[in-house]
Amino acid sequence: MNNSIKTDDIIFNFFKQICDEKDDKKCVELGNNWINAMETNLDNMEKNLDEANKIKHKEDIKSNRDHLNSLKGKNASEWREYATKCMVEIMDNKTQ
Repeated sequence: MNNSIKTDDIIFNFFKQICDEKDDKKCVELGNNWINAMETNLDNMEKNLDEANKIKHKEDIKSNRDHLNSLKGKNASEWREYATKCMVEIMDNKTQ
């Protein structure tokens, strides 16, 4: 449990950086870095799955990739809005 709390804190702080960044270009850069990191995580998870689990989780993986693709091309304002929603969701999950 402690591990997931720390992970949530790290993710929360990353999204807070996006929200707090005053330079729009840097804000978009942070958002794009988020996409790249999550795509790498998905690639690594997929590589570590055996064939049965690849089939089992195929739709979840596709859904995650589709979500990441939907984030590409966002401007700074859109990234700040997305990051704020993610931070709220993290906080809501901590209180449950």
